[in-house]
Amino acid sequence: MNFTLNQLRIFVAVVDKKSITKASEELHMTQPAVSIQISNLQSQFDIPLIEVIARKVYVTEFGMELYKLAVTTLEHVNSIHYKTHSFRGLLSGKLRVSVVSTGKYIMPYYLKDFLKENPKIDLMIDVTNKSKVIESLEKNEVDFCLVSVLPKHIDLEEEILLPNKLVLTASAETDIKVKSRLHKSVFSDLPLIFREEGSGTRETMQKYFEKAGIIPKVKLELTSSEAVKQAVIAGLGYSILPVLSLKNELKLKSIKIIPVQGLPLKSNWRLIWLRQKKFSTVAQSYLDFIRKQKPDIYKNYFSWTEAY
Repeated sequence: MNFTLNQLRIFVAVVDKKSITKASEELHMTQPAVSIQISNLQSQFDIPLIEVIARKVYVTEFGMELYKLAVTTLEHVNSIHYKTHSFRGLLSGKLRVSVVSTGKYIMPYYLKDFLKENPKIDLMIDVTNKSKVIESLEKNEVDFCLVSVLPKHIDLEEEILLPNKLVLTASAETDIKVKSRLHKSVFSDLPLIFREEGSGTRETMQKYFEKAGIIPKVKLELTSSEAVKQAVIAGLGYSILPVLSLKNELKLKSIKIIPVQGLPLKSNWRLIWLRQKKFSTVAQSYLDFIRKQKPDIYKNYFSWTEAY
């Protein structure tokens, strides 16, 4: 047999994504190039690894066994690289982070200087909704998660990073008249744009409405904060959004904040991890960095939110 590490990497990506197209995007390769490498790997075996039916990838039983071995092999290869860097006095390894979708406005600022100081660290970051973030935490697939709403059923440790404020937003072109803070009953009439089920922002909104005894008028449900913002800008409805996600829109005056009783809703952005988590050297170094640098990061990048 004469398969290569590159072929194993490509095979693992195809199995993980269950798609040659998605794997090619992740690997920054063309789809034909991925298909050729998979074909070259398959030629080493007389038992099928995968089956493609109606453009969907199905992994055979033998393919799953090879996948497990390939993952282990690639981890050992990476360990060789990390050990080499370690003997040179360089911090290296993988840092795995899962971030709720709104957290994409936050996490890069809490990563960039650490990664700049430690260029041999490989970052694996997944930006998704809260449900999937918590799932990856429960499975111990990540070192840290960034959330604004804590799960109650997991034994956790946390590090609070910065405040989270949610406000009612509208298109800058809306003709709603605001002379003073509106009564919360206004939500009974406003067409609202919600995030999808599993979103932390949606969960916070729902708790507010339940406590206020309000049945909101939901006009749209969208799957990302960016989609919600664009719908608000277009005048399709109103939504409660985190202030820190609105920096550019407020600067460009494409969105305006409407003051309402009980708003802004306040919580905190937290870095969380399993209480029994055994940190790698990289993960512990990152946590030490965060604890030391978070006041400066907040001051440099997020103190503007205090105006709202």
